[in-house]
Amino acid sequence: MATTYAERERLAGFLNEMLTVLGRSERRRWGDVYVRGLLATGERKATATMASRVSDGNVQAMQQFIGQSPWPWEPLRQQLAQRLAAALQPVASWVIDDTGFPKKGTHSVGVARQYSGTLGKIGNCQVAVSLHYATDDAAVPVDFALYLPEEWLEPERRAAAAIPDDVTFQPKWAMALALIDRAREWGVPTGVVTADAGYGNSADFRTGLADRGLPFVVGIQSTTGVWPDEGTLVNAPRGRRGRPRLKPLDVGAPWSVANLSQSWLPERWQRVTWREGTKGEMTSRFAAARVLPTHGYQHARPKENTRWLLVEWPEEEPAPTKYWLADLPEDTALVSLVRLAKIRWWIEQGYQQLKDELGLDHYEGRTWQGWHHHVTLTMLAFGFLILEALYRKKNFWTALVAPASTP
Repeated sequence: MATTYAERERLAGFLNEMLTVLGRSERRRWGDVYVRGLLATGERKATATMASRVSDGNVQAMQQFIGQSPWPWEPLRQQLAQRLAAALQPVASWVIDDTGFPKKGTHSVGVARQYSGTLGKIGNCQVAVSLHYATDDAAVPVDFALYLPEEWLEPERRAAAAIPDDVTFQPKWAMALALIDRAREWGVPTGVVTADAGYGNSADFRTGLADRGLPFVVGIQSTTGVWPDEGTLVNAPRGRRGRPRLKPLDVGAPWSVANLSQSWLPERWQRVTWREGTKGEMTSRFAAARVLPTHGYQHARPKENTRWLLVEWPEEEPAPTKYWLADLPEDTALVSLVRLAKIRWWIEQGYQQLKDELGLDHYEGRTWQGWHHHVTLTMLAFGFLILEALYRKKNFWTALVAPASTP
């Protein structure tokens, strides 16, 4: 991957810059070797294979560096995120997603029989929640968090995997909010938060984003209940204690977003193209309207404000296929809603490269620390590839517009 002298020099400079946060020279040395090993081979990223592909590789030293050396991974991720954010502007979205790491055994930290979108079914795997920084031209992972099923927090398994005592069980939506909070602390420029229905279905997740002042476009299920206008909010009768409650006036029974969207007039639906794909323009039919989610009113939970409901209904389908709620201004154009809803395609492409080319899910160690170390250095290798792609693109356009030389 870094095959020419110039590429090797750029890689050396990048790693020297990034790995300074590791402190000790030995850590910086083996971090450099490990990343070059990830980049050097397309085979499975077993440490022995990686060590054999670089001239200064050493299996024992590399295993000790990843699995046992107590270097903190957060400062390295922070430095990488700031470096990539500076190169990728302007930010369009912060994308929340998760991915599965299929495993055969039962001893890798966090492994369990659980649903994985990667597998498309329940399987034996680890699952990681991730936050990505996306523009219209690229996306890079900012942070990963390993999801721990509750059985992994039992004393025996916690000790075997060296899981820190302060790590507790969290649902994935809460882990996503924690990743967002950390990225904000790091000073990463914020974008519109996007996520699929695995997160968007959670009213707690949507409320958490709104409480943080973060705009969002998130997928939801077809059964999500809404009222088809914000209505008029009035004081409900006061109970024995507390403040008057607010509820919509004369809005009727809630609608599911599926039923509501199918009641819309034909002229509401528009064909929208959101990007150029490998086989031509990516186009479908969409409509949007302002709605008020009903969950908080029906379940005595925090109330949500009026949102955009965005719906996709391909012309060849008998019913709508996808739904999103968006916390964006009332004058947001339909094409802007669609562009943000569809920006997540970058993440699937990135996962594929992280796994197939760099071995994100190849780590064979069993500990909490080892998993986080391997994932962090895989992110570092991916970051270099993104910067190289930007470098080549910039040089291509520079050459294209340069004036022709005169004889």
